[in-house]
Amino acid sequence: MARLRSGQRRQRKTIAEISLTPLIDTALTLLVIFMITAPIMNNSIRVTLPKGQSREDAGARQDLVVTIDKRGNLFFNGQPVATTDMLIGLIKKQVTHNNEERTVFVQADEAVFYGKVLELVDNIKVVGGISYVALATKQS
Repeated sequence: MARLRSGQRRQRKTIAEISLTPLIDTALTLLVIFMITAPIMNNSIRVTLPKGQSREDAGARQDLVVTIDKRGNLFFNGQPVATTDMLIGLIKKQVTHNNEERTVFVQADEAVFYGKVLELVDNIKVVGGISYVALATKQS
């Protein structure tokens, strides 16, 4: 081996370690934020339901939900829909995936005209594969 000159010394290279603690803290903080905000985002449509006493289909699976806000805007499962015809088309697509009879829940704001709600319910009842149309109410 060749001798090293006096001016040259071997420098040992150190391997830098990356601390994962800040990364894990950040990831867990974001997880908590998403867990808190996800349910809030799901209920972003503001609807004041009329009051009622009955509890029809309280245990039923609510996977087909039609919402009408106080301005008359239509939503299907939280997604905005432009027209009643488009809404009926979306419901038909959902119903044809399963052969079982389904229940549609209509959440209409109490400020919406009764005629508009009745017309919507009538259009939904005509769709094949729908066994029942439930009108959502708030417990009084």
